[in-house]
Amino acid sequence: MRMTAEDRDRVTAAVTAAEAGTDGEIVTVVARASDAYHDVALHWTLLAMLLVLALLAAFPRETVERLHLLVDPWAPAVSTRAALTIALFLLAVTFLICRLVLAWRPLRLALTPGATKARRVRARALAIFRAAAEKRTAAGTGVLLYLSLDEHRAEIIADAAIHDRVPDETWGAAMAALVGPLREDHPADGMVAAVGQIGLVLGEHFPRTPGDTNELPDRLIIL
Repeated sequence: MRMTAEDRDRVTAAVTAAEAGTDGEIVTVVARASDAYHDVALHWTLLAMLLVLALLAAFPRETVERLHLLVDPWAPAVSTRAALTIALFLLAVTFLICRLVLAWRPLRLALTPGATKARRVRARALAIFRAAAEKRTAAGTGVLLYLSLDEHRAEIIADAAIHDRVPDETWGAAMAALVGPLREDHPADGMVAAVGQIGLVLGEHFPRTPGDTNELPDRLIIL
């Protein structure tokens, strides 16, 4: 899933059209992902290592017999040092294999819980909003539409003046307009539709007044 130059132009044109009837300002941002999720890979790696230890503890007799054959089949017993050394070796191999496999981004994303993705996308959107839109307009009427492609998640965050007048559930139509095309791998169509819905909300609560100027860029920002 990606955004072409034509897609960027379409979203930019949609923002310009939506702002024509309102004093509000819409900022659109698309990111490939909101986080690398390397910590998630580490969590799964540690879980795999604990599983290896659990298997060694659950089947001690079978483990000792196999270690006996592996270390020295003629020895009367496996020494504690040898047993612990082999256990450490198995843990190290498990760690390396898991880290190698989980270096593949699609697998990390697939193994990341949905709640974790939602939190990371929300946190990234808030950070971008504070840097790019919050209190950047004279009347505090900035809105951020943020789309994170890899997570298939989006956020709409509004400035204080808008948030005071428009309840969060009002943005449901815009999110629905975005999610439908997004599920069919048409993010630009979703962004254009969502921007249109946001423009309708802003036009109702913050209609355009004489002398209004364009305070934030209309162009789609690609991260």
